[in-house]
Amino acid sequence: MQSWGLSDTGCVRSQNQDAFQIVQLDRSTWLYVVCDGMGGAKSGNIASSLAIDVFVQELKRVHKCGMSPEHIEQMLIGGVKLANFTVYDQAQQFEEFRGMGTTLVAAYVTGKKATVINVGDSRCYLVNQDGVRQITTDHSLVQSMLSQGELTPEQAKTFPGKNFITRAIGTEATIECDLFHENLGRGDALLLCSDGLSGVVDEQEILFEVVHGVNKENCCQRLLDIAKMRGAPDNVTSILVLA
Repeated sequence: MQSWGLSDTGCVRSQNQDAFQIVQLDRSTWLYVVCDGMGGAKSGNIASSLAIDVFVQELKRVHKCGMSPEHIEQMLIGGVKLANFTVYDQAQQFEEFRGMGTTLVAAYVTGKKATVINVGDSRCYLVNQDGVRQITTDHSLVQSMLSQGELTPEQAKTFPGKNFITRAIGTEATIECDLFHENLGRGDALLLCSDGLSGVVDEQEILFEVVHGVNKENCCQRLLDIAKMRGAPDNVTSILVLA
């Protein structure tokens, strides 16, 4: 398993409120996490860093070799719930943190099996020679309108409320998350990213850079460069995982 990650402030924001971690849990098991904080300059970065630290530490505590798919799911959901409780608790205690929250997308990869969990609109893609497929489903107003046929994909690209998310860690006392399972084959790649990347770099560009890019270790930088050429109005974070 090879992986690379990169996070950048982008061209407009003064502070990077994204966070990512790449963690080896045992000889054949890795954890990849991206968070995108929100809540203003004082608290967005607090939400993302706090959530990712709590989530990762909880998985380190609970993880055991050879866990069943059911136990993996329970562990990931438990990590998200603990992260949500921690961020929400801080937001309630301190006025300057009121309203803060963060997205989270994570891939737990053991051998050739990946379990993906997400809250919000940070994404995980499966990329290979056959194409690119978004594994996760955005928890956003735009996605809800797309699903109900109220917007076309073209309209969604310029919809004024496209950054409004309907679920986030830390904004409510309870949290719901989605889980996905993928079998990884030779040549498969996972790309985890914040919406600072997916909002300005389209899937065909992701496909080209991941599959046809000469140096895989520079792929995240090339994707960042494309985002910056388009003004990168938000923080940009990505993790590339090669099976």
